Amino acid sequence: MKKSIENKSTVTHPLKRFVTRDALAFHLGIKSDNIYKISCWKYVIHVVGKSKSRFVSYADMPPILGVEQPIKADFAKWRKRIKTRKQKYVPKFWAQFYVKKIEDSNSIQTLLKWENLVKQCRSLISLEGIKTIDNALAKEKSRLEKLSHKNF
Repeated sequence: MKKSIENKSTVTHPLKRFVTRDALAFHLGIKSDNIYKISCWKYVIHVVGKSKSRFVSYADMPPILGVEQPIKADFAKWRKRIKTRKQKYVPKFWAQFYVKKIEDSNSIQTLLKWENLVKQCRSLISLEGIKTIDNALAKEKSRLEKLSHKNF
């Protein structure tokens, strides 16, 4: 089956740029390979996967590298989503997602880009999540620095 991200709306949601198969898999607690179809509608994302069919809010998706950086309006949407869910922070999977991306970094430059992105979003992530991310950053920095020293 073809695995694709389809745009089902003539209007593009501003947070659509952060929709990725990986982020949706973390959010839904399934493997990325078990997602068959992602349809981006005007207000929600429809995800079809192995024994799952779910609607997901764009505001549940964490910012990523490789697209336009988050702007003030994006933070307003995330804060509104947090408020409507009657919570204080974004979903816990954001921290898990960032830890995975940090661990998958293959260079100091990429790692620093993830670190800068997380710094922008610190106010949205729980203290526990920030600690987990900071630990992953320190561990990965150390690993990558050791690798770069071995190469010289």
